[in-house]
Amino acid sequence: MSMAGSGNKLNPGVDRREVFGWAMYDFANSGYTTVVLTAVFSAYFVAGVAGKAPWATLAWTTALSVSYAIVMLTMPTLGALADRRAHKKRFLLMSTVGCVAATAALALVGPGQVALAMVLIIVSNTLYSYGESLSAAFLPELARKDALGTVSGWGWSFGYFGGMLALGVCLAYVLWAQARGLGAGDFVPVTMLVTAAIYALASVATFTLLKERAVPQPDQHPGQAGLSHLHQLVRALQSLRQYPDFAWLLLCTVFYQAGVAVAITLAAIYAEQVIGFAPSETMVLIFVLNLAAATGAFGLGFFQDRVGHKPTLAVTLAGWVLTCVLAGLSQTKADFWVAAVLAGVCMGSSQSASRAMTGLFAPEQKLAEFYGLWSFATRLASIIGPLSFGAITWATGGNQRVAILSTAVFFVLGLLMMLPLNIARGRAAAHPD
Repeated sequence: MSMAGSGNKLNPGVDRREVFGWAMYDFANSGYTTVVLTAVFSAYFVAGVAGKAPWATLAWTTALSVSYAIVMLTMPTLGALADRRAHKKRFLLMSTVGCVAATAALALVGPGQVALAMVLIIVSNTLYSYGESLSAAFLPELARKDALGTVSGWGWSFGYFGGMLALGVCLAYVLWAQARGLGAGDFVPVTMLVTAAIYALASVATFTLLKERAVPQPDQHPGQAGLSHLHQLVRALQSLRQYPDFAWLLLCTVFYQAGVAVAITLAAIYAEQVIGFAPSETMVLIFVLNLAAATGAFGLGFFQDRVGHKPTLAVTLAGWVLTCVLAGLSQTKADFWVAAVLAGVCMGSSQSASRAMTGLFAPEQKLAEFYGLWSFATRLASIIGPLSFGAITWATGGNQRVAILSTAVFFVLGLLMMLPLNIARGRAAAHPD
């Protein structure tokens, strides 16, 4: 990742070292999604822990869905609290420590220990999601409004390199272990420890270099401090009436992220069970997908600041529709490789674009709260997408090809939700001065 010429893209008082520290969090936590959720532990859970039981995939998606439901109900409140107390960095540290510990604990999971695996996935993925949202809330403090896409792309692309590092180290170990006759029950626990270690070590740069610029705010609702998470969430959602374009962005995000969630959580399972990839081949596939995603996030980050956030996101969603069609029709590994590379490019650019647009629409005093609502949308999507995939697979007698083709509908709906969105109007609502 290059930050050449970054000086005119950053807010006054922000230097490149701090942006590097912020980007290092994307680098640190990407190993979790790449190794745990996508390439290694998901397939191991279905085949090794649950023994390929008919309910194994449902149990996996259920554990993820529970964690996403927890985040949906609690993250907007946590974000609002972080804004009021100027504790984004402190909460980020707490969620990071917890996620690293829970990820390392996955090394204790063996065949048949389904309940333990599900509990640890729920805990680790909940804390990972908290960290992703809190880290994203620093973006508008670092980048100028006209450079949010570029700086978001820096971080997201750097993150994929972190995912590739974690996966690359794990792949090297897996190949070494397989050459010596060791099975998944022997090498998967080690990959969990490797992933946790990289997460912990890389995040040190974040907590060393990133500054907490927010200042504590007086409580505007002192008599309502004891509101439940649900009541505070409802209040946050009701406030969206003042920001209709951000509301349209959240609706768009719910639909298209549902499709992205299918790619993240079920790619390895689809590759192995439908296309016939071996576990080591799947890891190589995900490695290349991450490389393509880094390229997409970095390259289209510049593109969206020059051409516009809305056109850039629209192009990537159209690319996702094509990806679903190619994946559903793939008959050979070579065919699926094409779909996977295109998915990577679209994944990096679409996720980076929505994070940047959230920063554009977020008032300065509500950064963590708005990114909490963004997390609400992405986690709702992460429930809808995989469960829909599982339901369609079950209804069609196990036909995952029909399920992946049906996933294209989510991206079409995302495109439709973009039509009323007006970037200038949304920005003016958030920054009336």
